[in-house]
Amino acid sequence: KSACSWCNQSKIMYLIAGLGNPGDKYILTRHNVGFLVIDQIIKNLSVCNNINNPNFKSIVIKSSSTLYAKPQTYMNNSGEAISSIARYYDIDLGNIIVIHDDLDLPFGSVKFKLGGGHGGHNGLKSIDTHLSSKEYIRVRVGIGRPIDKTNVANYVLSNFQKDQYDILQDKIIPHIIKAINNIKTNSLQDTQTNFTLKAN
Repeated sequence: KSACSWCNQSKIMYLIAGLGNPGDKYILTRHNVGFLVIDQIIKNLSVCNNINNPNFKSIVIKSSSTLYAKPQTYMNNSGEAISSIARYYDIDLGNIIVIHDDLDLPFGSVKFKLGGGHGGHNGLKSIDTHLSSKEYIRVRVGIGRPIDKTNVANYVLSNFQKDQYDILQDKIIPHIIKAINNIKTNSLQDTQTNFTLKAN
């Protein structure tokens, strides 16, 4: 038996998905902040195993009773991947945590919510459609809006500025990881009270 055979037996309780686009050219873009968070979480884990199921259309890592996913469908079809994983493992909607960029929040801010509208975010729109519900947890990572309001598509697909990326790696992403652990061990309400981050 492998050292991690036990975690193949345990019930999956949480699905934590970071939204983004696959491919090297998107790695450091604003739209990929969800992927950046998942990458950091995985780096810090004592990882059990990769889940290789083509139906999931995702990079999926399993550790204990949690799955960490990076959909490989491109942003606009994120719901295909997330719904297939959630249904396969029969994960409660309230235990699905989706990390995504948010134009309506300034850079440096992080908010947490259950349900609500998609705010024009195509990844969330796809998830809402495929899950047939909006009652999953969102981790909203502020990226701010471009000066030219008509330039949103180019803005979200452009890289973070160097100083922003450093702040993300050193401050914001570690904060998000602690917050997600708090959601799992305490509650979303407690996390909203104690981990909401306002831009400086």
